[in-house]
Amino acid sequence: MTSTPQRAPLSDKSNRPRRFVFLLLDRFTMISFAGAIEPLRIANRVAGRTLYTWALAGENGTEAVCSNGAAFRLDMGLGEIDREDVLLVCGGIDVQKATTRAVVNWLRREARRGVTVGGLCTGAYALAKAGLLDGRKATIHWENQDGFTEEFEEVRLTKSVFVMDGNRLTTAGGTASIDMMLKIIARDHGDGIANTVADQLIYSAIRTDVDTQRLSIPTRIGVRHPKLAQVIQMMETAIEDPISPADLAEEVGMSTRQLERLFRRYLDRSPKRYYMELRLQKARNLLMQTDMSVINVALACGFASPSHFSKCYRAHYNTTPYRERGTQGETAPASLSE
Repeated sequence: MTSTPQRAPLSDKSNRPRRFVFLLLDRFTMISFAGAIEPLRIANRVAGRTLYTWALAGENGTEAVCSNGAAFRLDMGLGEIDREDVLLVCGGIDVQKATTRAVVNWLRREARRGVTVGGLCTGAYALAKAGLLDGRKATIHWENQDGFTEEFEEVRLTKSVFVMDGNRLTTAGGTASIDMMLKIIARDHGDGIANTVADQLIYSAIRTDVDTQRLSIPTRIGVRHPKLAQVIQMMETAIEDPISPADLAEEVGMSTRQLERLFRRYLDRSPKRYYMELRLQKARNLLMQTDMSVINVALACGFASPSHFSKCYRAHYNTTPYRERGTQGETAPASLSE
């Protein structure tokens, strides 16, 4: 049995410039947008000819405002684009609200026509909401991964800097757009031009789709202790079913008391306290990014008792889970609203 090979969506061998259409969602992130459009401009400059063109699109067709308040004049609304265009959704803050029905319908329509569609930063959320990432590999900014995983189970979410799965492209945000655009430029016009673009950007460490977006645990916590990093890795991967300190200690070959001393020395808190903070951070992400009930959020973060969850949440964030989320149509049980 032979499978139909996937079309290589970004390797246009003709001399016609390739156009990128940037859909700027409300409060999109400027750095991800700039990291995608600037390599195209520089590629044209170093090549001495127009390799790429671009257009800015938005739901209202006139203006889009990014998260830092800067406004951009748009070239078009949600009209039909050329099948050879590459459509990139630029997401940012509160992407759930910015992903309107009109945006979802437009993405679905253009994808059905064979347009290559991608998402920058949180733009992957809009693609997933439109069902365009089902069964595909994708990535999104690490801060949005918890909520994304809960809402879109059919998407094969990774922690990569960027993902190119057929004619679906996603980046993790920040400077990850640069890495993906350099790969696209290299595919289209060779490594020489791509490397020259990187030099122009003073970008000396080009990442690939196998690089992960977050710093290593030792770098993040500022401590290079292999057993401490191992324990924290275990904690981060077992949020829903927390592992006891005794089992964590046994796994890395030390006593519970030694583990306590290790955390006190390097992180100035107990393993139990550190683990609780990880769980509460995930809970906050889920509260802010999904429509999951507070009870389900509690269960997803290893709290068997909703009242215990509320107590711990209030102690850490000085507010209750319901107040954190705001009034979204749920009636809070007394044990959670006090």
